[in-house]
Amino acid sequence: MSHEIQGVLFDLDGTLIDTHDLILSSFRHATREVLGREFPDEVLMQKVGQPLVVQMWDFADDDATHELLVRTYREHNHSVHDAMVHTFPQVKEVLEALSAEGCPMGVVTSKRHALAQRALDVLGIASNFKFLVGPDDYPAHKPDPGPVEHGCDLLGLRPETCLYVGDSPFDMQAGNGAGCVTVAATWGMFPPEVLAAEGPDFTLASISELPALLARL
Repeated sequence: MSHEIQGVLFDLDGTLIDTHDLILSSFRHATREVLGREFPDEVLMQKVGQPLVVQMWDFADDDATHELLVRTYREHNHSVHDAMVHTFPQVKEVLEALSAEGCPMGVVTSKRHALAQRALDVLGIASNFKFLVGPDDYPAHKPDPGPVEHGCDLLGLRPETCLYVGDSPFDMQAGNGAGCVTVAATWGMFPPEVLAAEGPDFTLASISELPALLARL
């Protein structure tokens, strides 16, 4: 490990785990069941990376509809979650290698804590992380830098000594705002040009490139 970079924080969905089809399926189900409408996939997915309760306000005009959309999404998502969630290639190997080197790591996600923890457990990668921060663990959410700053605090490190790896513009905004070194994960849900517009410090095409980046820093 570098003397400058001492810890790594990760986003979850689109960064460590591939949940694109799970999320899209859940959005399609909820909007179809509650609103009786079909939306283009890009509309359904445009704010992935923020908490679900924030995203659903794009499809609701009142509290009751919003609550029903969220509940319908979550019921479907939970029912198919374990069968549809997967790690991206090389995630397990990279996490285990970094753990073996003594690199402290945590997860800062917009997914609620219990379901995020379930994904880490189901996929067998939970033991690599010291903690998980979800939107129900901290009063602000990405793109606010607060959750990422909190993650740095939990690692016991200054933000400038931490990488934050994420696949959404909200991740880059939060990581940059916190003062972390930001790494754009282009294997996730957002196009490289969307991430580049947020000014990440580094851009990787595969998580397998992360150990070499850490060795350089």
